[in-house]
Amino acid sequence: MTGSQAKAVVMGASAGAIEALSVLLSALPANYRLPVVVVVHVPPNAASRLPELFRTRCALRVVEAEDKAPLEPGTVFFAPPDYHLLVEAGGTLALNSDEAVLYSRPSIDVLFESAADAYGPGLVAIILSGANEDGAAGLRAVAEAGGTAIVQNPRDAFASAMPEAAIAACPTASVLPLATIATCLLEV
Repeated sequence: MTGSQAKAVVMGASAGAIEALSVLLSALPANYRLPVVVVVHVPPNAASRLPELFRTRCALRVVEAEDKAPLEPGTVFFAPPDYHLLVEAGGTLALNSDEAVLYSRPSIDVLFESAADAYGPGLVAIILSGANEDGAAGLRAVAEAGGTAIVQNPRDAFASAMPEAAIAACPTASVLPLATIATCLLEV
């Protein structure tokens, strides 16, 4: 993918998310030219501490996503607990409370599929550590739309089930260690 083609980055993680995201998000400079949208499986009935935690771990602006918020470069948007996070065609975010997907709300698949529709070949999608199959179908949708599909190497992941499912669903995905993924993000 050429640098000018990339329009947004989406990431999905579950078990082991904090460690993986700490490596990737801390590598990005404050003037990073792309928005980064992240779904992490969090309990539905508690406030998410992820935005607060990552504000101290990276140079980017970090917020909890809000309905109809515009995607802005140099900003990390975390899905709030108990809401699916979607990307709309005009470059805005949407929240909904539709049924859980693979027992998850927010769902990585929902984010990735909507972002693939919105950005097509301009999307970079990354599946990180996790203990279920959420994100596999979404990553395949990104690849089918011409986007860039990346998976954390399962051998390096805290929980390998999610990366393994993503590789099985999207065999064309690049399977990389976290440090290499971080380098790739700096080059898109």
